[in-house]
Amino acid sequence: MDYSKFFSAALNRLHDERRYRVFADLERIAGRFPHAVWHSPKGPRNVVIWCSNDYLGMGQHPKVVGAMVETATRVGTGAGGTRNIAGTHHPLVQLEQELADLHGKQASLLFTSGYVSNQTGISTIAKLIPNCLILSDALNHNSMIEGVRQAGCERQIFRHNDMAHLEELLIAAGPDRPKLIACESLYSMDGDIAPLSKICDLAEKYGAMTYVDEVHAVGMYGPRGGGIAERDGVMHRIDVLEGTLAKAFGCLGGYIAGKAEIIDAVRSYAPGFIFTTALPPAICSAATAAIRHLKTSNWERERHQDRAARVKAILNAAGLPVMSNDTHIVPLFVGDPEKCKQASDMLLEEHGIYIQPINYPTVAKGTERLRITPSPYHDDGLIDRLAEALLQVWGRLGLPLKQQSLAAE
Repeated sequence: MDYSKFFSAALNRLHDERRYRVFADLERIAGRFPHAVWHSPKGPRNVVIWCSNDYLGMGQHPKVVGAMVETATRVGTGAGGTRNIAGTHHPLVQLEQELADLHGKQASLLFTSGYVSNQTGISTIAKLIPNCLILSDALNHNSMIEGVRQAGCERQIFRHNDMAHLEELLIAAGPDRPKLIACESLYSMDGDIAPLSKICDLAEKYGAMTYVDEVHAVGMYGPRGGGIAERDGVMHRIDVLEGTLAKAFGCLGGYIAGKAEIIDAVRSYAPGFIFTTALPPAICSAATAAIRHLKTSNWERERHQDRAARVKAILNAAGLPVMSNDTHIVPLFVGDPEKCKQASDMLLEEHGIYIQPINYPTVAKGTERLRITPSPYHDDGLIDRLAEALLQVWGRLGLPLKQQSLAAE
């Protein structure tokens, strides 16, 4: 039996569908973000990163780097085990306390990534609720979808941000059935925001529990960086808030925060938590430093919003098809997987600009795009060069500018 043929066939399918992914070998330079070295097939080249999830550049912040180096020097590198077996080290305990405080909750629980915190958190919570019905937004992230699937209970999908449809499903479920509403606060591919206050109203009216993914909002929104829920004044009304340390906080890991009994139950029952090694002390100390800094410093958030607004204004003025939203995400509509990949390749190879193409299954077929994420460190010159490069690429590929593109949609 030639087993390799199965894998070759699977890879060929991806190539045929124009969704085979190629990774860029990048070496970021601390203190010079968003500049980096691209280790290209032709050798090292300087490039500018325009699609990083290190939204605020905290991965290079002196406080964060200093905390990581000091802790690694003082206590070593790895955690040394699972949380139950020698892995509950003091920097980790401090980080969980910091996260609970950030979200105004009694407790929080750390996971090795934001993906795992959703996958494990949702499935464990739902399994512990007899006859639970999960109501999940149609555009929820894959990690949430997998968590819902692994829960093994009934699920219903409500149309994206459609409160009338959500209410229909809540009414149909009846007042006595346990219900869990799962959504994101900020959807990273379109950049739109969930109506959290209305979701909380419905949850309270119909007796549902709420689970909100804030991974693209923590650190970025709210007076202390607590996310959209903090900004909108509904943090106390949401049962479980989930977030990441790998985006605005510039580190690694995921977490959930909520009432003590919910967090303790997940801690006690979740396989994705129990049977994996804990996050290393240096990572935890670095994340704690980032959270503490962003609780009191608004410069990063304000500068970030200013940069995002300027990018949108410049690209819109150039006639490029920016998909409109009110957040820091700047999606540029392409609508063709092959041209999306070609645009990305041309920007990198000819202009030293790195923007990864976003194709199916991350977004629906026909909605392929370039997803631009400005940071506080993208200055006016970099923004102007981005617009010039995009216009050249759009012209070379025969891609429509905004007026024709929107008419075609």
